[in-house]
Amino acid sequence: MEEKKFVSFKKEEFKIREYIKNSLGKGGISFVTIEYTPVGEKIKVFTSRPGIVIGKRGEKIEELTNFLKKKFSLENPHIEICEIREPLLDARLVADEIAMMLERKGSLKFKVIAYKILQQIIKSGALGAEIVLSGKLPSERARSWRFAEGYLKKTGDPAKIVDRAQAQAVTIPGVVGIQVSILKPDAKLLDQINVDNEMKEKIRANSSLAENKIEKKENEEVKKMKKYKKEK
Repeated sequence: MEEKKFVSFKKEEFKIREYIKNSLGKGGISFVTIEYTPVGEKIKVFTSRPGIVIGKRGEKIEELTNFLKKKFSLENPHIEICEIREPLLDARLVADEIAMMLERKGSLKFKVIAYKILQQIIKSGALGAEIVLSGKLPSERARSWRFAEGYLKKTGDPAKIVDRAQAQAVTIPGVVGIQVSILKPDAKLLDQINVDNEMKEKIRANSSLAENKIEKKENEEVKKMKKYKKEK
């Protein structure tokens, strides 16, 4: 019984998040989190366009709050808007942006759209990025197109730090699946080595020490050879 209650509870949470995303508009919302406090439900909405989401004098937020109380029986929902400073480094926002551009400009320009977005992601400072488009592009037979640049982890624990998201674009030929993977500039990589001035000094010191050892050994061998010749 407890498992069923937990599953139904998570389903309700999923419905709330999806409703908030759809009501506030596609492409503006990255993700939604829900926290339960003694005074009510704290709902955080992460977006790159807080002004559009809030509306004039907070009208949209008020409407959304009232609807959540009636539709989902929330006691005291408090909606907090969190701004995303770098939307091009957020995989969810990038995937939605590609979907809207494909729907607006058409699927025939998918290469132009993908390469343009990819360049913008790398210019924003991402260590690596990958865009995969799947569907009837551009022929009647469905296939996948991959656009990638930079460094991107695919497997193992380091792959967990890669930001991934999926979206769909409804075009005239059919539905196009979009997968976006971004390795952010602040990602900590275990196999990454930063060669700074301190490391350069250590390398120089070690190399000079090794050279001195080799030179000393060579001198000792020369002395031994001279001694051996004299004795002979």
